[in-house]
Amino acid sequence: MFALAVQISSRLCGKSGSSDSVFVGVAIESGMTHISGFEHSQLLLLPEAIDDYVDADNPVRFIHSFVDGLDLKAAGFWRVGAKATSRRGYAPGDLLTLYIYGYLNRVRSSRRLEAECHRNIEVIWLLMTLKPDFKNIADFRSANRAAFKQVFREFVILCRKLDLFGRKLLAVDGTRIKAVNNKDRNFTTASLRKFIAAVDKKLEDYLNRLDAGDAEERATVGSRVKNLAETIEALNRKRGECAAHLSALEKSGESQVSLTDPDSCAMAAHTKVAVRYNIQVAVDAKHKMIVEQAVTNQVVDMGLLKETAEPARVLLDVEKIDVVADRGYFKIEDIEACEKAGIAPYVPKPQRGFSVRKGFFRKDEFRYDPELDAFICPAGQILSSRYKSKLRDLKKIDYANRAACFACPIR
Repeated sequence: MFALAVQISSRLCGKSGSSDSVFVGVAIESGMTHISGFEHSQLLLLPEAIDDYVDADNPVRFIHSFVDGLDLKAAGFWRVGAKATSRRGYAPGDLLTLYIYGYLNRVRSSRRLEAECHRNIEVIWLLMTLKPDFKNIADFRSANRAAFKQVFREFVILCRKLDLFGRKLLAVDGTRIKAVNNKDRNFTTASLRKFIAAVDKKLEDYLNRLDAGDAEERATVGSRVKNLAETIEALNRKRGECAAHLSALEKSGESQVSLTDPDSCAMAAHTKVAVRYNIQVAVDAKHKMIVEQAVTNQVVDMGLLKETAEPARVLLDVEKIDVVADRGYFKIEDIEACEKAGIAPYVPKPQRGFSVRKGFFRKDEFRYDPELDAFICPAGQILSSRYKSKLRDLKKIDYANRAACFACPIR
């Protein structure tokens, strides 16, 4: 590969009869070069308007239009109207657009959002060159936490008007997200009682050692006695705190308490136990878009189907809708509540119990015949009542057919 460079220079002379002369130089290079950029000091002709940096179909234009059409005061945002005498601050609409942009691009940190305001051309366009610091961004989140849910609902209503929801089938499921609470600062009723019992045992031991201290050491230096007294005081203080937490749990009826993040609970996710939240989500089947979300500290999903699906049905503005969920949501009372609310739930019935775990037939595979007062087994044999006993205040009846069971071909 050859590169050809031609240099042409001309020199014009005056009127005194001198002729023009043209010098042509040809340089031929062999080899291939890389694509080169401009020097850092090179002046460039950039677009005159910042609007030229963002394409017409860029998602940030939708974010700007969506926030611009919201009634932020009705949604509950703080400081929507600026005061004449106070220090000037950022408009809630501008910070909300930044928050939504960060959510869509998985930028959650306030410091990282601040950095994007300086280097990201989309954010520069979205905020019109504003550069709030991380403290302003964090304070905005904290002060307007309750208003974000209303913004989410307005977005769902907008998507409904744009016909982006099928409004026929919902899928409900839950996920666990980690809370800002260390596992060591989460206590259950059992762990508090265990800790108080251990502290009482230690206090008894320390008090005995304090009473039986060396008289000579007590009379002279007394450092050992002083250390024991400080240890006893610290244990008493810790015991008092745990006793207060235990008393509060017993009064509220809760099973555990978290000190850093009070709304979180210890729950398992992927075989690991940590302090988390249980996030419930209802998704429309047409474009797999989220319709409703709710945060709870309930450890299991059982009983949360109607609580999640009913607000989604109201937002979609339909009288009846089908809902699918996994067997973790199966609860008869919850399914009945869904049917009364216009929700048709499709939830597989879980097979619980010792017999199912051992590979035997399920209880629902045996049909009861009230006329015979007997059960019909899957093989078609009649199991009549044989054994009757008392279990607490209840009468326990066992149904069996030993002869048929021993000769059963599907045993």
